[in-house]
Amino acid sequence: MMLRPARKVRPAKRASSDVARQRLINQGLLKPTLKTATEVVARLGALQAQDYGASKWGLSQRTNGLTDAQIDKEIDDGKIVRTHVLRPTWHFVAAADIGWMLSLSAPRVHAANAYWYRHLEVDDAVARRSRTVMTKALRDGKHLTRGELGQALTRAKIQVTNSVRLASIVMRAELDGVICSGVRRGKELTYALFEERVTESPALDRDAALLVLARRYFTTRGPATVDDFAWWSGLTKADAKRGVEAASAHLEHESMEGRSYWFPPERRMRISSPLAHLLPNYDEYFIGFKDRSAFSARLNSSGVEGRTSALSGHILTVNGQIVGGWKRNLAGGKAVIEPSLLLRLSETERRAVGVAARKLGRFLGLPAEIRWRPS
Repeated sequence: MMLRPARKVRPAKRASSDVARQRLINQGLLKPTLKTATEVVARLGALQAQDYGASKWGLSQRTNGLTDAQIDKEIDDGKIVRTHVLRPTWHFVAAADIGWMLSLSAPRVHAANAYWYRHLEVDDAVARRSRTVMTKALRDGKHLTRGELGQALTRAKIQVTNSVRLASIVMRAELDGVICSGVRRGKELTYALFEERVTESPALDRDAALLVLARRYFTTRGPATVDDFAWWSGLTKADAKRGVEAASAHLEHESMEGRSYWFPPERRMRISSPLAHLLPNYDEYFIGFKDRSAFSARLNSSGVEGRTSALSGHILTVNGQIVGGWKRNLAGGKAVIEPSLLLRLSETERRAVGVAARKLGRFLGLPAEIRWRPS
């Protein structure tokens, strides 16, 4: 593969807070301009989505204000696919990208799942039989829940009494490009036949796929390292390096504290006043990195330990820095947001959190109320 030279390496200049701020810009969280959720997903490459509702809120914050219902429609229309890809978890992926992305990453996910396949006795023979059964059950536009797929498998004498075994069988079928997300049925999620649901997803050879994935990753998560990319993508370190080398002509490179960071040509945007984000759990702003220390610079400078339980739930940030977590409760016809602060906020920062809460309310179509808890 012919590689063009990378841009010139620049001397280290930036602090961790600068890294976080640039990521805020590159992810479209500072001044969102995209009009559709599909544009967001395509730009990010993939967006972790095991918490379906929360992930839609993450999508909305990168648009000019899409509502929950509007994003649901894009997903129901099949423009966005929710399936297992990259690491062994659900992601939103643009339908136009899912074909080549599965071809690139599915073998690695299968390898990561190999122990569980053996433990749950989901071998190649069971997988083949299961694919045949599910294909027949979903043929001609039928969309079925996981439970209904389990019933079809049981009728074919494939044992799925263990819910984990059923999940493993279904995931194998997703990774093999047989099934993917279908249209929601009320609050239930369904599966559809991949070949009927995804009609246009051009194939890419492996080198081209590595280039596209690396370029999208570093364009939207940069500054980031090869280790970050390997963790996010589930690729081997060798493949991650190969992808970065292929995309290097489109990126800039900087060494800082002994690490090599890659990022797109920088866009300068000022944060004229405090900017708060109520980010959902597993949001790509912080889950997309192996090293998340850049988001804890303010906590560390305030004497708060950076490795906090906040990373296991919804995250509250101010100007790109983690300052706490938050919870949401829908009660009495309104959305009640309860921040849980790890350090004290100024009055202007609290008002910024109020702005973020009102955006969440508009996304849900409900009035929003903040209930502050003691720091």
